[in-house]
Amino acid sequence: MVESEGGGPGGTAEVLDRPLPEGVRRRVVQIVSDGFGGLTVAELPAQLRQYARFTPTRRVKFAANAMASAMENEPLFRQRIAERLRDTQPELAGALDSGTAPPAADPLDVAAAAYVLRPPGWVKLVTAAGEEVQRADAERADEQNRAELDRLRADLAAAKEHTRTETEGLRAELEATRKEAESLHRKLRGALSDVKRGEAAARKAHAETEAVRAEGQALLSAAESETRRLRSRLGEAEAALEATRKAAREGRSVEDMRVRLLLDTLLDSAQGLRRELALPPVSVRPAETVEAVEPGRMTPKDIAARALSEHDPAILDQLLALPQSHLVVDGYNVTKTGYPQMPLEKQRLRLLGALSLLAAQTGAEVTCVFDGAELAAPVLLAPPRGVRVLFSKPRVTADELIRQLVRAEPPGRPVIVVSTDREVADGVAKAGARPVASVVLLKRLSRG
Repeated sequence: MVESEGGGPGGTAEVLDRPLPEGVRRRVVQIVSDGFGGLTVAELPAQLRQYARFTPTRRVKFAANAMASAMENEPLFRQRIAERLRDTQPELAGALDSGTAPPAADPLDVAAAAYVLRPPGWVKLVTAAGEEVQRADAERADEQNRAELDRLRADLAAAKEHTRTETEGLRAELEATRKEAESLHRKLRGALSDVKRGEAAARKAHAETEAVRAEGQALLSAAESETRRLRSRLGEAEAALEATRKAAREGRSVEDMRVRLLLDTLLDSAQGLRRELALPPVSVRPAETVEAVEPGRMTPKDIAARALSEHDPAILDQLLALPQSHLVVDGYNVTKTGYPQMPLEKQRLRLLGALSLLAAQTGAEVTCVFDGAELAAPVLLAPPRGVRVLFSKPRVTADELIRQLVRAEPPGRPVIVVSTDREVADGVAKAGARPVASVVLLKRLSRG
């Protein structure tokens, strides 16, 4: 139930005892969206401030329920929208204040304006608009039903005509089928005669097959005899081959002597080459060329052991002083920690300017990552000197992009990740990077 701040006779508040008609609600939301842009952020209710930068069309699409709720529950906000409506539609507002509605005006527009302005008798206007919409919907449905009935009658007549045509066609097909059946009967009788002739031919072929089988059996017996003879000759050939192999083994000692002589010649040549080159003994092994942290040397993870607080910006200075250090910054995590009241564009510019100064002071590689899902359109931004600026792709969060950057680095390189997000910090720590809280970077940047 909706209650007006205005009063009727005797000061009694006017009350809408039914839900706001849908058509009137849509017009009210449109009025709110149109007047929305003329208000400052401070003049908006808290639940609507996130839509301040939206276009009227996007506000209607994404914030319709929030705007309708604010109109019902925020009297001051409704009064501000009413003032905007009076400025844009003074004739309609004046007519409603005088207690009359323009005859040519759309009832939905009149009802929506009455709901926003709340003149005396506004409940009757809204109720009348709802009844008018219902009456129009009923008339439109009645017209549609009549048109559907006419269409169904036409379809029925067409179906009857189609059925009659199909019946005549089926009768013609039946007659043709009967004649075809008679023809098939005649062909069947001819086929039976052919089958009988085929059976006689099959019996004759069977007799011929038996004769061929007997002849094949005789040929098989002759082939088996020939096979036995060939096997005997094969045994003789294998015996002769074995005798030949034995004679070859006895003559192999001469060849072994020649091979050994050649091998001794090669060994003597290799020793002569070693004496000629006079190469020094090996002092460095391949395993010593692989970069790693040896016992007693400091790594990025050892920085915290220097008795400094986790929130002391000196920790960040020590980490950035490591050779080839790489600073990866979770952009919006830092800006929304340090200066969340600023627009996103100004947040980015302020952070990037400070990071550029830090990169110039420390000489470290600096990469700043922003979430691309926050963008309504591509950002036209010239990255500052010494800072790499990256936006995540669609359906990829800035957290995942940071983890990809850490995994891309070789093991052993000092990588410092600035983020207050615990999931990000734990993930990069497992990958070998050093997480640092956003407040530490903000303290370091504030020093200049």
